[in-house]
Amino acid sequence: MKLIIATDHNGVDYKHKLIELLKKDYEIEDASPDNYDFDDYPDFAFRVSKKVAEQSNCFGILICGTGVGMCIAANKVKGIRCALVTSARVAKYARRDDDANIIALDSTMDVEFAAECIKIFVETPFCDEIERYGRRRKKVIDFENGEYDEL
Repeated sequence: MKLIIATDHNGVDYKHKLIELLKKDYEIEDASPDNYDFDDYPDFAFRVSKKVAEQSNCFGILICGTGVGMCIAANKVKGIRCALVTSARVAKYARRDDDANIIALDSTMDVEFAAECIKIFVETPFCDEIERYGRRRKKVIDFENGEYDEL
């Protein structure tokens, strides 16, 4: 499994620690090898999101000061369902119920706990055998494609 990870200037050291914790179990692509005090999170969110949308069998990890900005920006890219992960429970249900393909993290979250959440996220399959989850995902995708008008 490939993980594509990026951060803005708020999470550089955090990203390196996270990569060290994850690289024994996953292939890691660092999509923000150079960061500067003046960089902007949308650039990294878009870079990772485009890569995840174009590839199969990979997930994205985005890090910024709160995770919120990265999450908002990532969700502007067609084909992306990014979740702000704040707990193991959120990591599990973001995948199981919503088929999220990117997670956003707060750079102040405990890094070992974040690695556990990532593992849960990656190893939880989308539960397409429950009809309502597939139906809901289809509505999101159809709306994104201009093919669904809400009730």
